[in-house]
Amino acid sequence: MSNLSRRGALRLTAGIALSCTLSLAGCGRGDDTAATGTAKPIDESPATGTVNVWAAQGDADVLEKVIEPFKAANPDLTVKLTLIPNAEYYTKLQSAIAAGNGPDVAQFFPESQAQFLDSSILQRVPDGLVEPGAFFKSLWDAGVVKGVAYTVPWYAYTYALVYRSDLAKKAGVKAPATWDEMVPFLKALQGAGAGRGLGADIGWDIFNGQDVAMYAWQAGGSLLSSDRKWTLDTPAMVQALKFNASFFTSGVADTSGPTFLDAQPYFVAGKTASMITGPWVIGQLDTAAKKTGWTASHVATAPLPSGPSGSVSFSAGGSWGVLATSGNAAASWKLIRYISQPSTQVAQYKAYSSLPAVVSAWDDPAIKGQPLLDAFLTQLKNTQAFPQVSTWQQVATRLGKEMETVAKGKQTAEKAAASVQAYAESLGTGTG
Repeated sequence: MSNLSRRGALRLTAGIALSCTLSLAGCGRGDDTAATGTAKPIDESPATGTVNVWAAQGDADVLEKVIEPFKAANPDLTVKLTLIPNAEYYTKLQSAIAAGNGPDVAQFFPESQAQFLDSSILQRVPDGLVEPGAFFKSLWDAGVVKGVAYTVPWYAYTYALVYRSDLAKKAGVKAPATWDEMVPFLKALQGAGAGRGLGADIGWDIFNGQDVAMYAWQAGGSLLSSDRKWTLDTPAMVQALKFNASFFTSGVADTSGPTFLDAQPYFVAGKTASMITGPWVIGQLDTAAKKTGWTASHVATAPLPSGPSGSVSFSAGGSWGVLATSGNAAASWKLIRYISQPSTQVAQYKAYSSLPAVVSAWDDPAIKGQPLLDAFLTQLKNTQAFPQVSTWQQVATRLGKEMETVAKGKQTAEKAAASVQAYAESLGTGTG
C-alpha cells in the first residue's frame, strides 16, 4: 500500500482555489433524481451496458483483477477503467465534471472529497444499496451532507504509533497511553540508542495540519461548530499546537528531518525510533531494511496516546461515487455494491494491502493474522471525519504552516491559533 499516492492527491487538493470549487456547483446535468435527493432502489438483475470508471493510480491499480468475478457474473457489462496519475487526478476530474463529460464512477478520498458532495455533481447513494453501519462510522459520515450520502467507502486507513520494539525492550518501556507519557517514552528510546525518539513529519503542510487537527480532537476541541462556523481559536487548539511543539522543544524530534521520503530508512537505521503514521508502512519496512523478517523482530504498533479527551484519530482512504451525468447509473451502483462487499474488500487487501472500510472484513484470517495491524483497527474504531466543507484543505495547509512557527519557537500557540481562525473565517466554508 503506497502512501505516496495519497499524499500526492491530498497535496493537489490543498491548492485548489475556492473559485474553482464553486464553479462546479450546478455544472452537473443529472436528472431530477440527483437534484431532489431521492434515488430508485438498485435491483439484483445483471448489470448491462458500459460503465466508465476513473480512479487515481495506487490502490486502483489492481481493481481490474479484483472485479473479474463481477464481470464474469455480468457478461453483458463492459467496465472501462481509466487510471490517472495522482498529481493530475482531481484536476482532470474537475475539468471533466465542469465540461459535463466525466465518467460514470469516480474514486474519491474521504478526507478531501467535500467539494464534490453536491447533488449537481454526484448522485445520492440509493437507499438499501449498502448498510451504512457496516463501515467505519467516520468513513461513512465523510460522504454524508445534510443527511444525504453521496459516496461509499472503499478502503480505510488512519494513524497509529509505529515504534522500534527492540529499543523499547532495551529501555524497559511500554508504548505511551497518554500525552504525558509520550515524550518520556521517546526519550527512553533515544537512551536505548536511537538518534531521535520520533521521526516527525516536517513538511509543514496540509498533512501537519491534519495532525494538529487530530490533536485538537484529542484535547476535546472541534474544528467546525454545529452552525458551520470555524472553531480553531480555542484552548483545545492551543493545547494541540503545544503538544506537537513539545516533540521538538524536548529534543526527541528534529525540525529539519527526516523528510517524508527519508522516514522509513531513518527508522530502520535507528536514526529515529518511532513514527506517527499509517498502516502502509508495515509492509514496506522489510524492503527498507533489505531483510525479510526485520519488521516482525523490530517493530510494534500502538493506538495513539490519549489527550485530555481520548485517543481519537482521523479517518482516510478511498471511496466511490456516481456522477450526476452518468448514463448508466444502475450498473454503476451495482459495481460499487460489489466492491463494497466484505469478500471483495478482502480480495483488494490481498492484491494491494488496502485495508477494508467494511469492519467485518477485518475478521478474515488474511488480515486478522497480522498483529501489527491491530492498533490500526483499534484506532479506526475511534476516528472522526474532517470538516465536510470545500475550504478545509486550504485551512489545513495554513494550520500546518502555523504549526511550524510554534515548533520552531517563532510564535506562540495562542497567536498561531488566532491566525488560523482569522484565515479560516476569511475563506468561509464554501459550498460544502
